[in-house]
Amino acid sequence: MTQSRRAGSVGAQFVALALLWGASFLFIKVSLNGLSPAQVMLGRLALGGVFLAGVMAVTRRRWPRDARTWGALSVISVFLCIAPFSLYAWAGERIPSGLSSIYNATTPIAALLVSLVVLPDERLTRARTWGLILAFFGVTVVAAPWSTLGASGAGSFLLAQLACLGANLCYGIGFVLSRRLLRGTEHDTITIAASQIVLASVLGLLVAPFIGGLEPVEVTPSVLSSMLVLGMAGTGLAYILNTRVIAAWGATTAATVTYLTPIVGVALGIAVLGETIHWHEPAGAVLVVLGILISRGRLVAQHLVLDVAGPRRELRAANAVRRGRRTGAR
Repeated sequence: MTQSRRAGSVGAQFVALALLWGASFLFIKVSLNGLSPAQVMLGRLALGGVFLAGVMAVTRRRWPRDARTWGALSVISVFLCIAPFSLYAWAGERIPSGLSSIYNATTPIAALLVSLVVLPDERLTRARTWGLILAFFGVTVVAAPWSTLGASGAGSFLLAQLACLGANLCYGIGFVLSRRLLRGTEHDTITIAASQIVLASVLGLLVAPFIGGLEPVEVTPSVLSSMLVLGMAGTGLAYILNTRVIAAWGATTAATVTYLTPIVGVALGIAVLGETIHWHEPAGAVLVVLGILISRGRLVAQHLVLDVAGPRRELRAANAVRRGRRTGAR
């Protein structure tokens, strides 16, 4: 395969990943028409586990055999799978799918906050400080607490938005735990992903009865098809696509897929479910993305905005030079 074709192939996988993750919120919303949030969580994990177990069998990969890896994965799977999947499904009953996808874009900020607290080698730089402030302001704009004052069901609407942020916090904790607990592992990312999803489905089966998993189900064709896509594609295939994009482009560039998922999620919510979008939601999402870019040092313009002391020092130095020239001239 030539270099241009290889780049095109990776680009196509990147787009497919954005479409799958962006559409996941639509499939969650549709699945909730016949299933409880706990059942949606368990269903997508079980279907994703079946898909990834099939990949393991076809590619003849070996499952981890050491207790340390399985112990680490049992903790990580709670924060990367069971908790966030449950929270997003619970929120999906109360807020539009497009709004859920917008909140999902704050995941990198949540990961940064957790890493600053837990990892000793992470530092709160000036760029990160301003990025976090801007992202927090963006989240406030998205939530628009002023628009729900006194409205019926405002409390439930607000709790659902907090659930999305809680899910992202779980993702952040899971990412940090992955870095610490799986450092130096001999297994590749597909093996880790498959082991994590399969283990999460087993743990989810134990947890589901206590969080509403025993409620009656109504499996319609739309619910069944949504769960199949959500589980096998959005939870199974997406892991493989993400792994390949990271291998080709690096983790930093691959992470920019989170900037596209809200666009897909909002567009599908409007086109398929007839959802409406308010001006403050995309405006806040833009602020969140800008905050993420600034915190990662991806915006050159940040030096012009953030380094207030720099221009002042340069101005003082220039004035000193001019005064020196005047003194010399005298």
